[in-house]
Amino acid sequence: MLSRAARPALRAGSVATFRPATAAVPAFQNANYATLREIEGRLKSIKNIQKITKTMKIVASTKLSKAQRAMTESRSYGKTSNAVFDEAETKPVESENKKVLLVICSSDKGLCGGVHSGLSRAARRMMNEEPADYDVVVIGDKSKAQISRSNPKDIVLSFNSIGKDVPSFADAQAIADQISLLPGDYAQTKIMYNQFDNAQSYHPVTLEAYDEESITQSPNFTAFEIDDEVLANMREYSLANSLYWALAEGHAVEISARRNAMDNATKNAGEMIDKFTILYNRTRQAVITGELVEIITGATASEDM
Repeated sequence: MLSRAARPALRAGSVATFRPATAAVPAFQNANYATLREIEGRLKSIKNIQKITKTMKIVASTKLSKAQRAMTESRSYGKTSNAVFDEAETKPVESENKKVLLVICSSDKGLCGGVHSGLSRAARRMMNEEPADYDVVVIGDKSKAQISRSNPKDIVLSFNSIGKDVPSFADAQAIADQISLLPGDYAQTKIMYNQFDNAQSYHPVTLEAYDEESITQSPNFTAFEIDDEVLANMREYSLANSLYWALAEGHAVEISARRNAMDNATKNAGEMIDKFTILYNRTRQAVITGELVEIITGATASEDM
């Protein structure tokens, strides 16, 4: 028998011993529920991303046929213009301290794989492997941001908001007008863009845009009987043709690459949804099993009492 003085201390000790055991169960359950809510929230986010990428793929697939038609038309412009220079055997004029104008045809939009970064790498590689005094004209904010990191002082002119829709000859002509107003005397003008190989592949290439001196010194130039006052217009018109070709073909490459990138992103999101669904089901089953174990344990303990 315990004394009356000892009984309150025993009751207090039993209560203090009992409370932590009862408080540990809700904490464990709350942790599991929090984990389930986190997995469920992430699962919803991935499903929303999959909807967006799938929609962007459908939009790109719709635009691709229109971009390819414009690309085919622009090739006829560019090749016809270059046929004159091929027949005249036009070549850039050699000079010791030559100044080269490099026009990089990019765009403002991303989410299209390595289209812009590959073009910027090719431009930097050409400037390193073919030393010259380069001035750079960048069409598109994506390549402008990348070239600005390595060659910020070489950029003399830039354009944006080109390529939101299929590029037109008017866009190319406006750019050619601004390039013609540059004060530099360039021995060469090179236009770099992504050439469309097929729906899955592309590669950066360079077009030559000749100046008046190179045209007049062509071996077969006299066969065309071009007046001197028409020569400046011809040079600017051929530059606009080449720019139109480069912009239209680069736009088709961008749309095709975006469709492929969104297709891959949609597939990856589907794989992640499957993994998180399995994880969610397993975690939910573990929580249910834990609750059943606690119920059975509590029932068994009450029977023993």
